[in-house]
Amino acid sequence: MMFIAAVKTRSLGRGFYAFASGVGTAIALWGCSVPSFQPADLTWKTYSNSRYGFEFPYPSNWNSLATPANNDGIVLVPPQNKSVEIRGWAGYQLPASSIEGQEAVKNINYNFQTAQGVSGVLVVEVGQQVSSMTLTLTQGEVKYNWQGQSNSQEFPEYYRLFYYIAQQYRIPKS
Repeated sequence: MMFIAAVKTRSLGRGFYAFASGVGTAIALWGCSVPSFQPADLTWKTYSNSRYGFEFPYPSNWNSLATPANNDGIVLVPPQNKSVEIRGWAGYQLPASSIEGQEAVKNINYNFQTAQGVSGVLVVEVGQQVSSMTLTLTQGEVKYNWQGQSNSQEFPEYYRLFYYIAQQYRIPKS
């Protein structure tokens, strides 16, 4: 079982949780209210981005919203609840312009690993209205992002789905 620890800070009246694997369990955030999630119970499709080469699974009954003209990503929503979204996008990073910038990149505290074996940063932000889970992976000059979000009351219902999709997020081999 994957163990996760939450580190909570307060910022502008919102709770902010950063997760690190190997320390505690995420279910402690919501007690027993998180329903069990079984990936085999869903039918899946895979979104593949032709511009940046990333891909991730999503429930087959979810619909895409208008795709950006630059083809940098997608937004998907379930048919029954337009306030829930999963997003995937990528973009080129600006080169580090100073020694401090280069050092900051070297000091990233990775706290997550995808099933592909790529290390990244997974952040869960719990707000009063909206909560989200965001995965960021960096490879070379490209920054890959994935996010699941819902209103905060429903977030526990989607947490395991979001976590599973983040684990399955794939980027091109370097």
